[in-house]
Amino acid sequence: MLKLWALAERPPLVASVRRIHSSHTPLASPTASTSASPVERAPPPKWTPNSIRTGVIARKRGMTSLWTDQGARIPVTVLQLDNCQVTANIKTTRPNHTEYHAVQVGASDRPAKTESNQMLGHFNKARVPPKRIVKEFPVTPDAHVPVGTTLSAIHFVPGQFVDVVANGIGKGFAGGMKRWGFHGLAASHGVSVSHRSSGSTGQHQDPGRVFPGKKMAGRLGGKRITTQNLAVVRVDTKLDLVFVRGAVPGFDDAHVLITDAKKKMVALSHHNQAKGLYEKVLPTGVDDLPFPAGTAGLAKRLPSIIESPAYRRSPFIPQE
Repeated sequence: MLKLWALAERPPLVASVRRIHSSHTPLASPTASTSASPVERAPPPKWTPNSIRTGVIARKRGMTSLWTDQGARIPVTVLQLDNCQVTANIKTTRPNHTEYHAVQVGASDRPAKTESNQMLGHFNKARVPPKRIVKEFPVTPDAHVPVGTTLSAIHFVPGQFVDVVANGIGKGFAGGMKRWGFHGLAASHGVSVSHRSSGSTGQHQDPGRVFPGKKMAGRLGGKRITTQNLAVVRVDTKLDLVFVRGAVPGFDDAHVLITDAKKKMVALSHHNQAKGLYEKVLPTGVDDLPFPAGTAGLAKRLPSIIESPAYRRSPFIPQE
């Protein structure tokens, strides 16, 4: 059935974004494509609101500023895909007889002499160079990607939303004021050398102890953080750069995991499709998503820079 939301009229500024989807090709293996006749060749898979695509592993390169077509300045974080390749497709059966599907992805090549023999055999089986980091992303059964496929920044379309997962910057042992935002004790006479103290931590003889979870001094940072609903502003297909609006966790050159936003992409598209709101299945200006993944071959047929137009009202126009 033809999806009505794919035929919705869009502003002319989104023409550059539409080119992403017009050059989509199937990700079948070369042997399968040459042996099958044009009549027997299966049509390329299409993204559906019930599909969950794989994520990618990128490296945080730092922050900068971009200006929209209306002249407004926005802060962005630059994320670069470092030879991100698919190393395995996972399919297991749970004890309740449901199936778990995932795509295993590796990134950042490393010397073979620094890798363990077990992982070397795994990478050799996938015919990819050894990787510094390997992660798996849960997907739907229709979103498996052939092993060895090189993922590109075009996997994410400008205008969509993504979630970024990384380890936050570790700040070491911190006091209560820095760790929890306590205001401290009075900075006046009568308080001696305890202005940044956390104050009392226990109670009277009953209960006579400190309850677990009490906010006290301790190690700050260095934990896994997920920043949700970041808008993709620009994609550089030549350098494999993804520009997302706002800040992401982690230090510069740290590995981060990028996936389609769980709330504003996956759950919202499924909800709007069930309610019949076909024009709201995808964000404004996004007609489709590369499925099952955006590959390096697809990126070669697209412009080097693809930006998302600003659909908001210009901030420089005075309101009446």
